[in-house]
Amino acid sequence: MNRHGLFLLMLLLVAGAGDALSAVRIKDIVTINGVRENQLIGYGLVVGLQGTGDNLRNSPFTEQSLRSMLEKLGAKYEKSTSQTKNVASVMITATLPPFIHKGSKIDVNVSSLGDSSSLVGGSLVLTPLKAADGLIYAVAQGPLTVTGFVTQGAAESITQGVPTSARIPNGAIIEREIAGDFYKKSKLMLELRNPDFKTANAISKTINRYGWRKYGATIAWPVDMRTIILKRPNQVSVIRFIAEIGDLKVTPDAPARVVIDERTGTVVIGSQVKISTVAATHGNLTVRVTEDPRVSQPNPFSNGKTVITPQTFISGKETGGSLAIFEGTDLYELVSGLNSIGLKPKGVIAILQAIKTAGALQADLVVQ
Repeated sequence: MNRHGLFLLMLLLVAGAGDALSAVRIKDIVTINGVRENQLIGYGLVVGLQGTGDNLRNSPFTEQSLRSMLEKLGAKYEKSTSQTKNVASVMITATLPPFIHKGSKIDVNVSSLGDSSSLVGGSLVLTPLKAADGLIYAVAQGPLTVTGFVTQGAAESITQGVPTSARIPNGAIIEREIAGDFYKKSKLMLELRNPDFKTANAISKTINRYGWRKYGATIAWPVDMRTIILKRPNQVSVIRFIAEIGDLKVTPDAPARVVIDERTGTVVIGSQVKISTVAATHGNLTVRVTEDPRVSQPNPFSNGKTVITPQTFISGKETGGSLAIFEGTDLYELVSGLNSIGLKPKGVIAILQAIKTAGALQADLVVQ
């Protein structure tokens, strides 16, 4: 059995193999409807750069923003009188976590918008951050943390990482809260991260067994392959109820799926994949063409000319080609059967696609 051809060159991720029957916590495979993050965005200026900022002639929006900021601060600014390259226009993005309150701090990401070559050493000027509704939820300001750098001389430059992107830890202060009544809800909705009817039913059964033992009532109803409705008992708070439900363990079901990435030669085979009995062979044909031109000299005292005559040698060699019969009754037999005919990653991909076309692959085949 040729092991290194398949296992060293192909990253075979066995989804669920070995631990297929292990249970996981409910809170690791579901989300709670209404408990979500919100995206924030803003436009601002970074100052204090060492000549690596925007060229004001090439980035007129930077000059307009700089002039507007200085005028608001009481400084007179005339257009096209400054050629500073210590300022850069940036976009600021952040994520507003659920249940966050005024005065809390969050991290922000800063990305150059103009032709700035580096944001190293810069500081973000006070910038409001808005959500999709157009309201300001946070303000950001502070020195930038840049992991990349750029160094250049007269004839060569070196760049590591991305010097035009930065981060400000705890760089934004929350100024507006998102109102909610989550603590008052009597009905909650769980949503599966990987929708599946069997998993949704298993979660509902597990929760109801707990509900009868703890509260003497049915508290979970599956709606579809993604959604489960929970009814909170009156004698328990929402926080405690979610905490108790989240720690219950279930065994999620995995779909029979094969994922192929032809660019990298990666094959991911799920633990539920089965193959009907098939006979398969795979061979590699190598054709070698060698050119060996010869010089043809004319006879002495003749009127002939020296010419080059082409001479080509062609040889062919086919390797592999052994016919193997295998049946994938489980994942281990499937892998052993594919490996028994000495396949490399590209060969495995070709065989799986051919088996799927023949109707013997009892799984979804996803090609990326």
